[in-house]
Amino acid sequence: QVQLVESGGGTVQTGGSLRLACVASGITNANAIVWYRRTSAKERELVATIGPGGGSHIADAVKGRFTVSRENAETSYLHITKIQPEDSGIYLCSARGSWGRGTQVSVSS
Repeated sequence: QVQLVESGGGTVQTGGSLRLACVASGITNANAIVWYRRTSAKERELVATIGPGGGSHIADAVKGRFTVSRENAETSYLHITKIQPEDSGIYLCSARGSWGRGTQVSVSS
């Protein structure tokens, strides 16, 4: 059974940086980890994917500010730089059809 837990959220000032973590127990390197966010503008927005072998994809809306990495089979990080108020929301990760509960990010001006 796959279980996912996100962490690293908090309040950060505009222009700052943040690193979010996703620990997905029960998956292997053959499984992709997908990062989403829920904001006031969008119910669900895909922001990054990291697949087998470390291949990654960043959504156009956040390209240049977001990067994604994978430490091992079960742990992925979402790195956010030059954070903006519109980045505020809940960040969730998903793998093999399962979801975590998310971590809240709030951006202050």
